[in-house]
Amino acid sequence: MNKRFVSRIGAALLALSVPALALAKPAIGEVEKQPLNLHAIVMFFVFVLLTLGITYWAASRTKSASDFYTAGGGITGFQNGLAIAGDYMSAATLLGLMAMMYMQGVDAYIYMLAFFVGWPIILFLMAERLRNLGKFTFADITAYRLNQGKVRTMAAISSLTVVCFYLVAQMVGAGQLIKLLFGLDYNIALFVVGILMMVYVTFGGMVATTWVQIIKACMLLIGGTAVGVLAFSQFGFSFDELTTRAMEVHKLGQKLLNPGSLLADPVTSISLGLGLMFGTAGLPHILMRFFTVTDAKEARKSVLYASGIVAYFFNVIAIMGVCAIIIVGQNPQFFEGGEIGGKVIGGGNMIAMHLAQAVGGNLLLGFLSAVAFATILAVVAGLALAGASAISHDIYARVIMKGKANEATEIKVSKFATIGLGIVAVLLGMAFEKMNIAFMVALAFGVAASANFPVLILSMYWKGLTTKGALAGGYLGLFSAVTFVVLSKSVWVDVLGFASPIFPYTQPALFSMPLAFLAAILVSKMDGSTEARAEIEAFEDQYVRAQTGVGAATASAH
Repeated sequence: MNKRFVSRIGAALLALSVPALALAKPAIGEVEKQPLNLHAIVMFFVFVLLTLGITYWAASRTKSASDFYTAGGGITGFQNGLAIAGDYMSAATLLGLMAMMYMQGVDAYIYMLAFFVGWPIILFLMAERLRNLGKFTFADITAYRLNQGKVRTMAAISSLTVVCFYLVAQMVGAGQLIKLLFGLDYNIALFVVGILMMVYVTFGGMVATTWVQIIKACMLLIGGTAVGVLAFSQFGFSFDELTTRAMEVHKLGQKLLNPGSLLADPVTSISLGLGLMFGTAGLPHILMRFFTVTDAKEARKSVLYASGIVAYFFNVIAIMGVCAIIIVGQNPQFFEGGEIGGKVIGGGNMIAMHLAQAVGGNLLLGFLSAVAFATILAVVAGLALAGASAISHDIYARVIMKGKANEATEIKVSKFATIGLGIVAVLLGMAFEKMNIAFMVALAFGVAASANFPVLILSMYWKGLTTKGALAGGYLGLFSAVTFVVLSKSVWVDVLGFASPIFPYTQPALFSMPLAFLAAILVSKMDGSTEARAEIEAFEDQYVRAQTGVGAATASAH
């Protein structure tokens, strides 16, 4: 197998939900087709049948646009917290972060912290105002007192950019995971994921998508906890004994618990941290979830629950990774040729699966394999719904029809958009099979942090923001993030084949996010038009609604 190809695919798998991993190592291991895993296939079909049943039930409850986009605003804080966690914890979080913990020790835990710090920002600065001001998408908030057509178009373009790149990353990951875990063909996996995604979203809307994410989150938590507890029990649940024994056998030795390559390039590390932190607060499929709860109080609760669930899961992965150093790393059956320290069977991404087999046999291995694939299905469904709502609610209903579209037509457009996104996702998944897709996730987070977050936070907190300022900040953030990623090593060297990158860093947020804020503020300050003065005066009305929620339950976005 071509080494360059292997390196790219390995990096792609790790980078699906953890863009940071692409910076750490080019690849953890080869992606190879595995023997048919009957336990995994049976459990996967049970999950699919269960979720299709939920979709059938949800279809009967999805009558209005509100039902389709936001489940009628009837999801509780705890349910939404589970669904948000389900959106956020992808299969690569389980496979990639655990493999990184196995290989590099505490560096993986620092990455987990970088992902986690975005949640307090959402909790304290955004959750309540999002629920009080928005209706279906975050563009409802950015366009609340600004020019509807221009601002919604800009927000929809940046949303679709984020969704498409994230979607392609998940689709390629699905194909590779099926090859890894089930022994099935890559293209078959793409069709299965694409068709199921279209069914969930087209027929069940947000109700079905939410429950698919809740079930998947519970399965992931149960599977991860089972493996973690069984593995940790072999060390008497003593963290001291576990780490002492791990340091004795690991190649890093005493440095296993010290930061390593992560701090080698502080600029990239800071840029990565900013991208993960503020990118989380600008991801359309995460922001959309705050419109599904009954009120602002439940929105705050949902972030709190999601934070707790994600934090718990990250710690479970960390424990599993350290346990695997001893249980998998010292067991010759998991290495080709039975040579400890040699090449791991199936590649480094299989460490989590090998640990499951070592502590729970084929049954636990099958369950965790099915969970890994179910995870991608749930994330893809959430992304598709966010993309479809940007097309139907923002572009069609608000920009093209100027708010005069009837609900039935809007829902129909959304369903067609979902089918279109599904077809595009499958085709792009085929096209990008052999390419390093790490840059796509870096781009998704970079655009979310640079185009969505600055305009969103300024529109909620700064009365001086005008339409011209929002457009300048949003478009500059979008194009600068894309440009920096294209000119970086991720694309310029790894994909396009040039000798050296023009932009020296692989993460854009440290540079593109300040540019977006600066452009939005300066252009707004220089805008002395009559429209700008009216937009500034309208902030008081928006501020009262944001603080109190008066009219939030019944009013549509202006």
